Amino acid sequence: MKTRLNTTLSQQLALTPQLQQALRLLQMSATELEQEVAQAVASNPLLEWAEEAPPRSSEPGPDSAAPAPASPSGEDAGNDAGSNDWMPDQGPWAIGSTHDDEREPPALRLTGEGQDLTEHLRWQLHLLNLSQRDRSIGLALIDAIDGDGYLREPLEALVQALQPELSVSSEEILAVLRHIQGMEPTGVGARDLGECLALQLQLLPADTEGRALALQIAQTALARLPRAGIDGLARELRQPVEAVASAVSLLRRMEPRPGRHVGQEDPGSWVLPDVVIWRQRGRWQAALAGHSGPPVVIHRGYEQMLGHCSSSDASYLRSHLQQARWLIRGLQQRGQTLLRITRQLLVHQAAYLEYGEQALRPLTLREMASELELHESTISRAIAGKYVRTPRGTVALRDFFSTAVETGNGEETASSAIQASLRQLIEAENPRKPLSDAKLTDLLKQSGVTVARRTVAKYREAMNIPPSHERVRIG
Repeated sequence: MKTRLNTTLSQQLALTPQLQQALRLLQMSATELEQEVAQAVASNPLLEWAEEAPPRSSEPGPDSAAPAPASPSGEDAGNDAGSNDWMPDQGPWAIGSTHDDEREPPALRLTGEGQDLTEHLRWQLHLLNLSQRDRSIGLALIDAIDGDGYLREPLEALVQALQPELSVSSEEILAVLRHIQGMEPTGVGARDLGECLALQLQLLPADTEGRALALQIAQTALARLPRAGIDGLARELRQPVEAVASAVSLLRRMEPRPGRHVGQEDPGSWVLPDVVIWRQRGRWQAALAGHSGPPVVIHRGYEQMLGHCSSSDASYLRSHLQQARWLIRGLQQRGQTLLRITRQLLVHQAAYLEYGEQALRPLTLREMASELELHESTISRAIAGKYVRTPRGTVALRDFFSTAVETGNGEETASSAIQASLRQLIEAENPRKPLSDAKLTDLLKQSGVTVARRTVAKYREAMNIPPSHERVRIG
């Protein structure tokens, strides 16, 4: 038998520090992003603040500092026949819409919509097409997930907790848990560290360097790693030390506590909108807010020094130059992704911007991900904590999404639209004789929305509105 030396050419995608940074920037709110960039400028001598914003162009692009006139391509807008245009370039954030009665500074708005991990997961649960039974199981699971994103309680304990209202098996709970483990943040709903890391690794491309071995370690050998070390684990798994070291390095890049970054901002904190939506010549437009583009540039003085300094200084400068380029590129990618999502939302939800929540169309993360050819987790990460400035005020991007509710006439209506209609009816009711759930059901039917009374009761409770007998006001 002859021994041969064969060479094989293959391509592998590694989770590079650049990719990690891009994903982290995408998930940040505008306020968090400003803090991140300020810290980068302070620590990197090759970064400096841009002296002035880029000039406006005739078409809003991913790096535009402010909205511009409509593009003839039509990719920016949903059609709107209204004649009342709202154009932010009529002055410093001019207000020209009858919808916008706010007198707060438009770039900053005080919001009370703080959202913790539980609320964030519940919102995603309602966007899934689950039965009422599975939805009840999902709510119980979400309530059992701690602040770090872990499900510490055994499934058997949840079986007991759901009784007597619901008789379920551990297998049913596990099936719903799989849905929750597919939510954002990635790794949520794990029952231990190994499962948490495995959930994150499974979302990486199959050809990511070290992924397969890292999955094996996370699922079978993670507890033995501190005692055995990389060398011992390599012998146990019969793998090269270099391969195990690469896999362990990949594991260390995962987030061990996925829930800790959700809901860090206090309710009532100021928020910065990332995107501006306005209407011009009967069309809805979208562009990045002025602060959402890369506010930093490469310091040309230091960059020119690279060819005239010692090898040690050159190494230092090249390292920081690479980090500076990664940051600027990550900021550009973040802006491009946000703008793509917002422009696609305008295609679906132009009526929502014109008429309010009652006109909201059913739209899920999965539909948006399919249309933009992105992963659902990317959409969820991109819209988390992001706000847009509209003629109706500052709106959370997640408010543009809503599940479909099938009405009695065979059509579908967004659940948020039904809730908005209910809220409007209850606000206009006679306080001496509040509307019962049955009456609310009849009024909705008269407006073309046929839903069951129990659905009305469910939405009323979800909005924390008491039943009619508790809403009676005399005098």
